[in-house]
Amino acid sequence: MHEKSIELLNKAVADELAAVHQYMYFHFHCDDRGYDLLAGLFRRTAIEEMGHVEVLAERILFLKGDVEMKPAFDVKKIHDVAEMLALARQMEEESARDYNLWANECAANADSASKKIFEDLVADEERHFDQYDIELENIEKFGDRYLALQSIERSKNVAGGGVAE
Repeated sequence: MHEKSIELLNKAVADELAAVHQYMYFHFHCDDRGYDLLAGLFRRTAIEEMGHVEVLAERILFLKGDVEMKPAFDVKKIHDVAEMLALARQMEEESARDYNLWANECAANADSASKKIFEDLVADEERHFDQYDIELENIEKFGDRYLALQSIERSKNVAGGGVAE
């Protein structure tokens, strides 16, 4: 009865799993370079995306489907911070677009609960898009100085007896 919703929810699981993997990869590389602000942003977003997987999986199981735990794509090995942010922004934009469409499909198939899940996800993805867009604008505006300031801030914290995050 809800085969189409299960299919769409599983597509969203695949997108969210890919985002978790991609953002953690970016987190590791930003953290390694001392870019604490960006590393934290990627880490927090990955954790939010894990929460999305959980919500989607619970709905799939409620509909008597099975959760497909396959990421939509393999991690892209990007090391340039501007390229990381551009990809993250693109991923969020595409997810928001897809989830809007899928909410409408669920509504057309009389599945308002799945529709609401997708609508809620759209709001999160748009917020993530905005965060990545702001950071990308900062990189474009200030260039490497923006990244250097983050690295210097970590060095000051560590030198002052703080802990590198």
